[in-house]
Amino acid sequence: MSQRKLHFGAFLYTPGNHSAGWRHPDAVPRTDMQFHYYVEMTRTAERGRLDTIFFQDTAAVGGSGALDGTSAYRPTQGRQVWLEPATVIAALAAVTSHIGLIATATTTYNEPYNVARRYATVDHISGGRAGWNLVTSQVEDEAGNFGLEKHVDHAVRYERASEFYDVVAGLWDSWEDDAFLYDKESGQYYDTSKLHFLRHRGAHFSVRGPLNVARSPQGRPVVAQAGSSDVGRELAARSADLVFTAQTVVRDGQAFCRDLRARAERYGRRPDDIKILPGLMPIVGRTDAEAQEKLETLQSLMDDRLAMAALARLCGDLDIYQYDPDGPLPPLPPSNAAKARQALIVELAKDNNLTIRQVARYLGTTQGHRLLVGSPKTVADSLEEWLLAGAADGFNLLFPYFPAPLNDFVDLVVPELQRRGIFRTEYEGRTLRENLGVPIPPNRFTRQGRG
Repeated sequence: MSQRKLHFGAFLYTPGNHSAGWRHPDAVPRTDMQFHYYVEMTRTAERGRLDTIFFQDTAAVGGSGALDGTSAYRPTQGRQVWLEPATVIAALAAVTSHIGLIATATTTYNEPYNVARRYATVDHISGGRAGWNLVTSQVEDEAGNFGLEKHVDHAVRYERASEFYDVVAGLWDSWEDDAFLYDKESGQYYDTSKLHFLRHRGAHFSVRGPLNVARSPQGRPVVAQAGSSDVGRELAARSADLVFTAQTVVRDGQAFCRDLRARAERYGRRPDDIKILPGLMPIVGRTDAEAQEKLETLQSLMDDRLAMAALARLCGDLDIYQYDPDGPLPPLPPSNAAKARQALIVELAKDNNLTIRQVARYLGTTQGHRLLVGSPKTVADSLEEWLLAGAADGFNLLFPYFPAPLNDFVDLVVPELQRRGIFRTEYEGRTLRENLGVPIPPNRFTRQGRG
């Protein structure tokens, strides 16, 4: 029996990752704005002993196209409004006890001090279960909400992100673990030798510090990262504890894991310091046939126009609508949105001889991640194969709608994985780092002998 065990994130992308999922008879579209559903779903994930929930974020209503909003919005598309995720995980910390709580905050349209303070606070509130998903914004619609005429160039976004991380991590080290004395007799509140000013000056930021939040229960909140381009991998290799990525076949998962871990070692990190979780959409039935029926119901609801819009966003300056949708995917110019996701769909189309329409419908189904349809045994067989092959440490689970598919995974697949001994029956600890098995980074000032 394998000693390695799977790790799972539940991607709570309300009202669902499938472009038509919100229309399913069992779907609850109001999961986008009603907090009691967030509580229910997070408690379900915790009951299933999943490592963490994870919230995506974009600081814009998607679909406008032009910065002036003149292009048509898509009123048939879900995921138009949702609760701001950093606020949500702070609230969820009060009604859960073990599960990790990860929220996205972009480095493109935020400031490091605010992000450092916000996530350190949630880590204290939750007792060490907070995580920051570090991203560079992909969606061009965001630029118009922050005084820009066009979206920041991909290379510049990653330059800013790299420096942004340095500042945030430095601020998280402002106080050493035992800096606060609270000594009433002497009147000394804290040890001044264990307080550190960052005094950062760089190309994008000038930040003095220190942070006005003490060092957090897990040293630093967990840092997740989702970039899979070359610069994204490099940033993840030096900064991330947890990597969300997109591979659809074992060989690609193996190659990604080898590459990322080799990069991490060049930064003095151990291979297991990073946990790698490809995205996966499981469609689970009690039998393979039942699962297939569930998928067919979902696909019958899909609007090809919405699927094409998702593809168009990844086509750079190319107008994909000028091509026959039942013809092959043409060569695509570079995208300033999601470069790695564009490369994935190009490879997917080539390897499987997919038409433009088929590629679009795949994106509309899974956002480019792997689709796995079947009984608990079929699903567990595939997850175990990836784990044993070294193609993943686990999976970031996408669901077509909420809440039923999340319940299906917890109630049907988790017991099968536990029976095989490849998933926990109880949490290993109380912090997200303990459950993921990733180390607490040392305080840089203590390590350098400056405190």
